[in-house]
Amino acid sequence: MRNTIKLLVLLFLVTGCEDFFSPANENIRNIDAMYQEPTYAQGILANAYILLPYSAFPNSDVATDDAVSNDNENNYLQMATGSWAANDNPMSRWQGSRNAIQYINLFLQNADEVMWSKDEVIRTMYNDRLKGEAYALRAVHMYFLLQAHGGWTEDGQLLGVPILTEPETTESDFNVPRNTFQECVDQIMSDVEKALELLPLDYGDISDAEIPEKYKEMGVTNAGDYNRVNGNHMRGRITGRIVEAVRAQVALLAASPAYSSGTNVTWEDAANYAGIVLDRINGVSGLDPNGGTWYANIDEIESLGSGVTPPEIIWRSDISQSNDLETDNFPPSLYGNGRVNPTQNLVDAFPMVNGYPISHPDANYDPNDPYANRDPRLNRYIVINESTQGPNDDIIITGTYGTNNDVINKENGLSTRTGYYLRKLLRPDCNPNPEFNTEQKHYTARIRYTEIFLAYAEAANEAWGPTGTGTYPWSAYDVIKAIRNRAGVGTDNDDPYLEECKNDKDKMRSLIRNERRLELCFENHRFWDLRRWKVSLDKLNETARGMQIDKPNVDPVYTTIEVEPRVYKDYMYHGPIPYQEVLKWTNLKQNAGW
Repeated sequence: MRNTIKLLVLLFLVTGCEDFFSPANENIRNIDAMYQEPTYAQGILANAYILLPYSAFPNSDVATDDAVSNDNENNYLQMATGSWAANDNPMSRWQGSRNAIQYINLFLQNADEVMWSKDEVIRTMYNDRLKGEAYALRAVHMYFLLQAHGGWTEDGQLLGVPILTEPETTESDFNVPRNTFQECVDQIMSDVEKALELLPLDYGDISDAEIPEKYKEMGVTNAGDYNRVNGNHMRGRITGRIVEAVRAQVALLAASPAYSSGTNVTWEDAANYAGIVLDRINGVSGLDPNGGTWYANIDEIESLGSGVTPPEIIWRSDISQSNDLETDNFPPSLYGNGRVNPTQNLVDAFPMVNGYPISHPDANYDPNDPYANRDPRLNRYIVINESTQGPNDDIIITGTYGTNNDVINKENGLSTRTGYYLRKLLRPDCNPNPEFNTEQKHYTARIRYTEIFLAYAEAANEAWGPTGTGTYPWSAYDVIKAIRNRAGVGTDNDDPYLEECKNDKDKMRSLIRNERRLELCFENHRFWDLRRWKVSLDKLNETARGMQIDKPNVDPVYTTIEVEPRVYKDYMYHGPIPYQEVLKWTNLKQNAGW
């Protein structure tokens, strides 16, 4: 998929042979060149894929209470500690996603004229699929724009971004106002519906009997013709299933406390849209038993065919062979830079293995042995003192009694600042040691089923309470029980804390939010979740803490330390419109406070 897109973009950027020998003025081709050259046309759409803002690195997590960076030049560190501004915004999607939408609109305006095939029916199938991709990608980019730039203005309006459905030209009026947040949501939902009409649920080779009815009516009788357009070789591109998941994400955002008073999207809507996605895998019974460690399921990753997704994954990136994540985040003794340091705040959020939060009187938590009998996910996601990491299971000592740079604050810009190193997202069989430089396969999980399960649980609890149901037969309680059971939490005692929460909507809300924090940590969700939940400013500014472990005698001494403040203002629940854009265009209102 990656190589195909690169080729398409290359074809889009260069001229054909005829133009090479007889170049046009300045060697620039007109847009109508795409009409007879499908690869040139697809090159335009390919740019919208390239500009997708999903990241394999946990960038935004270091701007939350979940992690810090040991790199003082890190943009997200600087943002979290007071430098976030309308002219200095590492979270901005304005340029990238708006550029993508321009390419998409250009493609949609001209797609019907492209000679995708000399066979009219096959041409129609190609046109359907590619236009479906375009509508779907526009919905994705609009979602990211809303998340990053939607917000309330000084005059009390909840605005989104300017809606653009036609390509801009030199004759366009660029001084256009922002549409309301609700209008943007409506536009996304409209694009979703168009995409679902045109895209297959999944790509894959089918038999003659499985040809969709609409194409049978056009005269398609040979599955080979359909497979040529929508077969296995297309896997990796956006599908109907992915679009349904994006719709669920948009609905959850719009129904959340930070936006709900300015939209007509309800918690019931959000639950039902998530339910559509989950119903396709038989609901709670379809939760992947190995989904919590998707990044380290080595046999599964190694066996993935081109574009194939494992049971946990709705949409993923292409597979790359690298050790970049490990070089960035392994401890220095393993030739890493130890960049992302999980906080004590996050460590404290992992319950005991019996299911109780560590602050609960029935937790049996021992502050003198704080890692004993904890949620198994703690050690799966975070390198704690004296646990192992790397291809040889080396013991990592972060306590002050250690003898190398793994020790907390031993070497500026290299050692952990919190007493913890990152394990999640990393493959233990990578080896950044220059002597070996072992690389392995990685991919970015763009959308996971677990995320949609948690979205359903959150919305269902708000809509019908912990055990209530709507269109689908699973409750918030059912979902959270399944997720905690998969994690190994409360399995030996029937999870009494969950049973305690099942009769209290507020307690269940807190539990769901905490489960989301744990399951999706280091996947760039926490920053946005805190804001859409409209948590208190004190919570937004919770100081990032660490754990210093001394061993003056035989027994270790654990001391919680303050590591890094968070400096967010009361208007920073919503990101800004870029300062230079507001300067240029008088009709573009800024979000309040910026």
